[in-house]
Amino acid sequence: MRLIEIDHLRLSIGEVPVLHDVCLEVAPGEVVGLLGPNGAGKTTTIAAALGLLRPQGGTVRLMGGDPWTGGAAPRRHVGVLPDPNGFYDWMTAPDYLAFFADLHGATNDAAAIARRMDRVGLAPRRGQLIGTFSRGMRQRLGLARALIGDPQLLVLDEPTNGLDPRGRREMHDLLLALAEQGVGILLCTHILDDVERLCSRVCVIDAGRTVAQGLLADLLAGQNSQLRFRLELAGPLPQGSAAGGAVPAHVRLLHHAPGHAIVDIDPHVGPPEAWRELFFLGWPIVAIAPEGGGLEALYLALTGGVVPGAPVQERAA
Repeated sequence: MRLIEIDHLRLSIGEVPVLHDVCLEVAPGEVVGLLGPNGAGKTTTIAAALGLLRPQGGTVRLMGGDPWTGGAAPRRHVGVLPDPNGFYDWMTAPDYLAFFADLHGATNDAAAIARRMDRVGLAPRRGQLIGTFSRGMRQRLGLARALIGDPQLLVLDEPTNGLDPRGRREMHDLLLALAEQGVGILLCTHILDDVERLCSRVCVIDAGRTVAQGLLADLLAGQNSQLRFRLELAGPLPQGSAAGGAVPAHVRLLHHAPGHAIVDIDPHVGPPEAWRELFFLGWPIVAIAPEGGGLEALYLALTGGVVPGAPVQERAA
């Protein structure tokens, strides 16, 4: 069963058409990135998926049921982290989570609340008022609230906003672990690095229409958009690298000068596997930075009026 199924969705707010033709799917155990410019219709799509707005056309299914007519049933197994979050600044985090656990009918004893806070990295903040929390701490608390009830589907709007690099890494690890446990995750974000690290599939919306949907690697390959990186080097490359002798087949060396190199990575393989192979071959890599191409180039092409017509794209009719 698909956790979210949206097919040719049309929706107006008042007399204003907002969504013209949106298609989106989320299955158990996958992280799907929902991308698009400001005003493209991402938040409206999420509201329709959750049954908060009524469509004028197309179909919307949530947990196998109609979220508009099915009452609370389709939403019982859904956790949501909206942006902005709703918090009560005069509460402590344990009181806040206990309050929402009670609303969900979930266990709200002190031990259960402590486990929820530990899970999102808020253990040292148990006696602190929410009104004193930083943006990153609020994001952690919002995720803890979304996880009450052990949802089968998480809908997250900008979950890493305000987190420092360590916090972002911890959030990534937690979301990937949830996906491995079978939780489906819809990730709405403008941070393309989060999408590249977390998402196997993406849906790109522009002006109320789905302009591309599918496996990220397939979309990148269809756009001929390799992943390009600048590698800082502590020494020379292994002998024969310039001629391809110490370069894996899915890595293309574009430029090499003392101290750095520019490479393209096949999107079907992905950077982590490429880095392992390059380290194994003796490349003295000390730092890695994106150099353009990849998801950024694909996103700009899709939302800038130049929509590639690659057959791998599941384009809305």
